Amino acid sequence: MPSDSFSDEGPAIGEDDAEELLRGICFKTGPPRTVGVELEWLVHDLHSPEQPVPVRRLREALDGLRTLRLSSALTFEPGGQLELSSAPAASLMECVTSTAQDLALVRSALRTAGLALAGLGQDPWHSPDRLLRAPRYDAMEIYLDRIGPAGRAMMRTTASIQVCLDAGHEEPGPLGYGRRWQLAHLLGAVLVAAFANSPMRERRPTGWRSTRQALWAQLDPARTTAPSARHEPRAGWAALALDAPVMCIRAPKGPWTVPEGLTFRNWIRSGAPRPPVRADLDYHLTTLFPPVRPRGHLELRMIDQQPGEDGWLVPLAVTTALFDDPEASETVYRTVKSLAETAGSLPAPRNLLWVNAARYGLADPELHLAAMACFAVAQEALPRIGATPAVQKAVADFYERYVVPGRCPADELRASLNGKDPRT
Repeated sequence: MPSDSFSDEGPAIGEDDAEELLRGICFKTGPPRTVGVELEWLVHDLHSPEQPVPVRRLREALDGLRTLRLSSALTFEPGGQLELSSAPAASLMECVTSTAQDLALVRSALRTAGLALAGLGQDPWHSPDRLLRAPRYDAMEIYLDRIGPAGRAMMRTTASIQVCLDAGHEEPGPLGYGRRWQLAHLLGAVLVAAFANSPMRERRPTGWRSTRQALWAQLDPARTTAPSARHEPRAGWAALALDAPVMCIRAPKGPWTVPEGLTFRNWIRSGAPRPPVRADLDYHLTTLFPPVRPRGHLELRMIDQQPGEDGWLVPLAVTTALFDDPEASETVYRTVKSLAETAGSLPAPRNLLWVNAARYGLADPELHLAAMACFAVAQEALPRIGATPAVQKAVADFYERYVVPGRCPADELRASLNGKDPRT
């Protein structure tokens, strides 16, 4: 007989309990007050970024970073990508300041080891070996390999900027969670297009401005697409989570089981190979990768990592201004609402709007017009949410360099890779 618990993690979870938990934890409502950012970076040789870094050298350098006193959480991705996750901050500038301080410490330590962070959404040169060896990543690779090669590329060669914002008010209105959820899935395509920065893979153009986003769209649709817009957000997310396939079943020892075609709902109903517990549901949620993930707050996952040492703060500032300033939020919602016609009935990121954003960036006329309007609104809102002149200038410079002429960082990156360092 299977045990009712796993590693003393509590009793088996029922279907009704799971749905109630999902509805309760996905959107924690209240006035938008906090902001956070999760920054993924590729790590390259300081002087020869096009050359792969041996796993042993990379592991030694990354292990050395664990001694740094950081306010952000420091973790690593399977291909050796470095991730800094800021603590929730009470304002945009608090988030920018603390994250910038941590980045300075990390960059200094890596420079001593002859390494550097690369502001790229996708490694344009090579596919590194997997650095992390753990049951989680072994199981993830087995699962994703069943779908195709995009999974390994995503795990080992991509890097993003993930902006984290409060879900919003329970009540309707510009700052209500329902409106913010809808805004995220329309504005998200504009953010993909404006900040696309991954046009190359294995030294060749891919035909996409954001190859990173294209890779995500090639993965298991049950875990990488948004819930249907036909459902209320809480109900839609609960249904998506329960009906998504289980990537793996944790085990105290040895490899984790990688089932085929077993949804979490069916795992609860069958109780095999063992009944799932609350911790299994929590883990299952970490294996779902929609472009906007509700984790109590909203985690916007669609933005490529940006070039330059401070490029990351532009999408953070623009997104925060457009979501958290009430006047800007109402204006930008009216701006992007018309994009729903292009998106159609398919959920992000598989609908035409998101595909156009990843493939064409701001060369798409509709997305270019939307980006022009959105950046104008953001620039007006930044002083109201306390952005410093330096942050305002960074956004204005990006607007003039890329948005006005209908370009994105990917367009410059493709040209710069002719023997030059793409990080500049």
